[in-house]
Amino acid sequence: MSTRTSITADAFRVVMGSVASAVAAVSTFGERPHATTVSAFMSLSMDPPMVVVSLDRSSDLLRHVTVAQRFGVSVLASRQAGTAIALAGKGVDKLATVPWHVDAGLPRIDGASGWLACEVASMVEGGDQVLVLGRVMSLDHTPNAPLTYRRGMFGTHVDAGVEDA
Repeated sequence: MSTRTSITADAFRVVMGSVASAVAAVSTFGERPHATTVSAFMSLSMDPPMVVVSLDRSSDLLRHVTVAQRFGVSVLASRQAGTAIALAGKGVDKLATVPWHVDAGLPRIDGASGWLACEVASMVEGGDQVLVLGRVMSLDHTPNAPLTYRRGMFGTHVDAGVEDA
């Protein structure tokens, strides 16, 4: 049995924090390469292939994506928690300690389990976030398990071994 809780920022954070999400690094170029980690990332459409990333309205990365009209998504691999932490902080040169290379004209994090190069299709404002809808122009993947984040901890997907009847 559950009990109803008042809708507060803390209560909302607890509920949403219990949902496991993939950890991705969104990147683009401005006067230098820029990247940040996000956990609000999902596929949107198969035809055409599209994804959505959520960026803080006040973020430098959003400003650079708005100008460039392009962004990359590196889906981090299970062994890249240190990369996720390095890219989550504040600062103008977060990629200085993270191995990366240029792919499709965008910064791509080395060793990531997935890669998507996107053109901005549209931006939708939502509270303190902006949802950036991107058309996938190039992609790649590796067999590396993805990094996930849940309840303040990094992990990865484990097959439950159970199927619905």
